[in-house]
Amino acid sequence: MPAPDSRHQPEQQAPPVQRLRIRYAKRGRMRFTSHRDFSRAFERAVFRAGVPMAYSSGFNPHPRISYAGAAPTGASSEAEYLEIGLATEVDPAALHADLDESLPDGLDVLEVVVSAGGSLTDRLEGSHWRIELPGVDPDDLARAVATLLAADEVPVERMTKKGLRRFDVRAAIVELVGSACPTHDATCAILNVVLRHGTPSVRPDDVLAGLRTSSELSVPAAALQQRLAQGPLGEGGTVGDPLSPDRDAAG
Repeated sequence: MPAPDSRHQPEQQAPPVQRLRIRYAKRGRMRFTSHRDFSRAFERAVFRAGVPMAYSSGFNPHPRISYAGAAPTGASSEAEYLEIGLATEVDPAALHADLDESLPDGLDVLEVVVSAGGSLTDRLEGSHWRIELPGVDPDDLARAVATLLAADEVPVERMTKKGLRRFDVRAAIVELVGSACPTHDATCAILNVVLRHGTPSVRPDDVLAGLRTSSELSVPAAALQQRLAQGPLGEGGTVGDPLSPDRDAAG
């Protein structure tokens, strides 16, 4: 039997010698960037910054970048995460500065740590969201929140890549609190919600849809959604820091 022709075999890449985990923010107008838009911007930034990326094997090698728990388009976030694999070791602080300078304003690198191993995605058990609702009376919101929380199930529908899906919003809510805006504007309310991640993942828009269906609350289309934290769920509805084990391992 003839030996395989090595000229037609994909080149095998060496495994990464260092893995770094990165927390970044989407702010301002950059909240309207899709996940695909961000991934393109990040790969361009990696190239401009001269990051020594490791690549996947195969006929079409790609830089080793793993994204985890990306926020939906239109939402800002202070807690987005990804992991990169490198061909040579680098100083995380230097890479932090180089990447932040190479990314557009509004896509901001907040922290870079050396991975201690394990799955970063598995640590992202829930998210804390802040949703500003202009034009909503805080008392009306408080009543709607109480109605939703008292329900055993609040089904909503959303179009996904797999078609129209129907799922229970109430089951994903760990904590839901309505309050007045800090300006004490009688026509502005704030909704703080902690959501448990699942499949499909319940989003802030789904919670607003649940409020509409369970109490007929009139929610504006211009609701401002911001993710404040993403990580392991703790007691009392707290969301922890997913990078703590990596920092602890680094000493």
